[in-house]
Amino acid sequence: MKIISVDAIAMPENKASSMRPICCRINTDEDIYGYGEAGVALVSGAKASYELIKDFAGMIMGMNPLHHEVIWETLFKESFWAQGNGPIIMAAISAIDTALWDIKGKYYNAPVYELLGGKHRDKLRCYASQLQFGWGVQEFEPDGSIESFKDSYRKAIDEGYDAIKVNFFMKDRNGKWLTHVDTTCNLSKDLIHTVEERVAAAREVCGSDVDIIMENHAMTDVTTAIQLAKVCEKYDILFLEEPTTPLNPKVWAKLAGSTSIPLATGERTFTRWGFLPLFENGSISVAQPDIGNCGGITECKKICDMAHIYDVGIQTHVCSSPISVAVSLQLEAAIPNFSIHEHHVSNTLPHITCLGKYNYQPVKGYFEVPELPGIGQELSDYALKNSVIETIK
Repeated sequence: MKIISVDAIAMPENKASSMRPICCRINTDEDIYGYGEAGVALVSGAKASYELIKDFAGMIMGMNPLHHEVIWETLFKESFWAQGNGPIIMAAISAIDTALWDIKGKYYNAPVYELLGGKHRDKLRCYASQLQFGWGVQEFEPDGSIESFKDSYRKAIDEGYDAIKVNFFMKDRNGKWLTHVDTTCNLSKDLIHTVEERVAAAREVCGSDVDIIMENHAMTDVTTAIQLAKVCEKYDILFLEEPTTPLNPKVWAKLAGSTSIPLATGERTFTRWGFLPLFENGSISVAQPDIGNCGGITECKKICDMAHIYDVGIQTHVCSSPISVAVSLQLEAAIPNFSIHEHHVSNTLPHITCLGKYNYQPVKGYFEVPELPGIGQELSDYALKNSVIETIK
């Protein structure tokens, strides 16, 4: 079997969620094709990953798509720039790699989790993610009021979730978007009180049996992250995600030694080389690789295995199209150190769910793993009809 063409697929931007999903479809001479996704759909980088997929297509033409390790190493070494890591180049490699696994699953008539060694579990616990944007909404326009936060908490709990994740300080209490200037070096007393009020409300509404994940989106530095952590420790936080940029492992070691809250990061970390320093210094309890960014299924499985050596749990970062949801479920089912699955609010919205042929949603806070061959997901006719598609032969 040989690769005969690659389709670069740019889906339209949706302003309600600022998402611009980028996918690829790899086609073979045996009429088996596979889908993969680049994970840089949010904020910036989508167009760049689309162009890079087209560049990489020429490098893999004529190769056997079942040889995913050979193709991964070829792209990593012969593209010149990939060995420096980085979101755009690794997102393009990730999309191609995932498409190869989709082909492999269809070729062997097996879901990807079977090819990865089998399921450790039939159902995956998940959390309702990014409740600061609302839950069950049509667009992301939070007003910053405590009542809007409480409303989101209630909606998620009523749907059966027993875990939620919230960025408690994207906006101040007056609805003003906060910048890095507001959230680094030293937090104002008013902002600290605002965050604590929202966290306390989450614990009040959710009760003691619901896990609360605190999301900082790397808006804080080590000083301000410690400030918030000290205030919020008493609310029994499951873990603190992206309290600061992941680029300096020594900073993370300092932060880990300053709070009892477990730390998590990974959506902006690429390949096993990027994760290794954070494992070695013991600063994180949960790693969050994005399969669409970190190097695809091939590389993410290696990251998960390496995390297992250090007793670090895995929660893949999921914040894009239905392709990324299905891929994450396949891998998370197949690893022993799975922690929890992220169900992002964007993956509950009709303008995102309509991009997939199948609409996988959790029931009472648990996902079942797709049993179809490959990743278990296709782009819908609607998605293909409304996308810009360029075919490289």
